Amino acid sequence: MAGKLYIVPTPVGNLDDMTPRAIEVLKGVDTVLAEDTRTSGVLLKHFGIATPMRSHHKFNEHEAVTAVVEQLQGGAVMALISDAGTPGISDPGFLLSRECRRQGIEVETLPGATAFVPALVNSGLPCDRFIFEGFLPQKKGRASRLEELKTQSLTMVFYESPVRLLKTLQQFADVFGGDREASVVREISKLHNTTHNGTLSELVDYFTATAPRGEIVIVVAGCPPATSVKVDKYAEFKQKKAKV
Repeated sequence: MAGKLYIVPTPVGNLDDMTPRAIEVLKGVDTVLAEDTRTSGVLLKHFGIATPMRSHHKFNEHEAVTAVVEQLQGGAVMALISDAGTPGISDPGFLLSRECRRQGIEVETLPGATAFVPALVNSGLPCDRFIFEGFLPQKKGRASRLEELKTQSLTMVFYESPVRLLKTLQQFADVFGGDREASVVREISKLHNTTHNGTLSELVDYFTATAPRGEIVIVVAGCPPATSVKVDKYAEFKQKKAKV
């Protein structure tokens, strides 16, 4: 009988965001697949979880999937976690989840922490519909992707590192326009969590003077609809009548 894979979100900052069910699952599985066993070791120790861990990250994910699936097919029950947030969202997890589905292995993803949702809601920008871009390509394909997003009407969400934040904001201002509204949220749920709202030009000025630190989410307003000129039919009628 095939086993089961749990995909378990972990806190993006505050350890109190860990759910009781996530703790219960991690204690009950045979193995925890962790993005970084050292980072996850601190988390597991904090919650008294003694389950054996195995490394599963972006550098070994392609090679590791086959062996993990074989163990699951043999009846093993495993949990996949990342360093923070929900696996598969800009973190390893998609390849394993897809292969499990292909092989008929049950996959269950627990609800829980992810960085972009609180950043999006906290930004004050429309969040009923949005597009999640995650990390943009660092070099190849970056400029063309930004051009594609230039006319995107939905709110856009990006992940970025502090060392590239200023350059990214400058690129956004160049492509989207400096007057486009945006929000930069950093260190979500941590002690120094901050949100800075303003136009892209204002955010460039701010982060030029203030070096950013910590994990960062950028939320950018979608392209506004083209301004249409409303014709006053009555005024047009009077103007034509005056010419007669």
